[in-house]
Amino acid sequence: MKNVFTILKLLWLTALFSLLAACTTSGKRIEGAASGPSYAVDASWPKPLPNNWILGQVAGIATDKNDHIWIIQRPRTLTEDERGASTTPPRSKCCVAAPPVMEFDREGNFLRGWGGEAAGYDWPKNEHGIYVDPKGDVWIGGNDNADHMLLKFTADGKFLLQIGSPGKSLGSNATNQLGRPAHMELDIATNELFVADGYQNKRVIVFDATTGAYKRHWGAYGNKPDDSKIAPFNADSPQFANPVHCVRLMKDQTVLVCDRSNNRIQVFTKDGKFIRQMVSEPNTRGSGSVWDLVVSEDPAQKYILLADGANNEVRIVVRETGEKIGSFGRPGRQAGDFHWVHNIAIDSQGNIYTSEVDNGKRIQKFDRVK
Repeated sequence: MKNVFTILKLLWLTALFSLLAACTTSGKRIEGAASGPSYAVDASWPKPLPNNWILGQVAGIATDKNDHIWIIQRPRTLTEDERGASTTPPRSKCCVAAPPVMEFDREGNFLRGWGGEAAGYDWPKNEHGIYVDPKGDVWIGGNDNADHMLLKFTADGKFLLQIGSPGKSLGSNATNQLGRPAHMELDIATNELFVADGYQNKRVIVFDATTGAYKRHWGAYGNKPDDSKIAPFNADSPQFANPVHCVRLMKDQTVLVCDRSNNRIQVFTKDGKFIRQMVSEPNTRGSGSVWDLVVSEDPAQKYILLADGANNEVRIVVRETGEKIGSFGRPGRQAGDFHWVHNIAIDSQGNIYTSEVDNGKRIQKFDRVK
């Protein structure tokens, strides 16, 4: 009888160790959905930065056609202690502010960096949002109270185009000025740039991506935007709340818009006709629950990966229904945790990249494991 109990105990331990092995990959925690994609944080990504550099708030992250990862970060958000090597006299051995725009490969190697104030264009006072279009050009925005413009550069930082100008916003129905734009994306078929505009304006606006010429704009439900003050956190609000934080173009020709402080995603045609909306964590206050999103890499784009900086998680949502089927992340500072997860990107393999603002000041990679 003793031998039987010993065998049963060994079988139980074997089963337990098999289960634990199924829940870890190379020491990484696997997180995600029971049905649908799952992800594991890569705690070694990115690799250490060169030149004694340190990141400030990372206010945008994007991937390009080569699966390179681009970020825009805020050097001016570093504390004196963090940039101690660059004070006069130096207060410590570390560190020096990294360039605002930085490119990495999928393995986390730094490739190049550039950006900042220069003649010929108006660099934002508070960097916000980055997008690399299919042609390889890099678009950036800003959300300081005077940042009412977008800038377009080549991949090596050569200035190409500015839409809007710093100074005073002209409101959500102006055709030649922006209002603290948050995010942008190019429709390569029509050469139209869609802009989530933004932290002051309450609209989506569309420009010609070569000339910057105005095309059209719309507000919540496809209506003319209204700048009157309405309380946020209302999933039935007749207008977008500030900020209108992301715009994403789908393969099925629809447009997804992050209405962050109203805790909802609104879906439109490319002409601005309202189709439907999805509400996510409607009881969230603070900064709202819908900060940024990407869709899964499958041809049908079945899932939405939704970054929520108030609840500090990435939710996995069925795109057609809005049903939440899983999530990963939690508030904290360990690998895989978040503090104000601000933006999200995805590569062709389905790996997820996130950026954090406030005092999070970092980027993370989550490998697609299922």
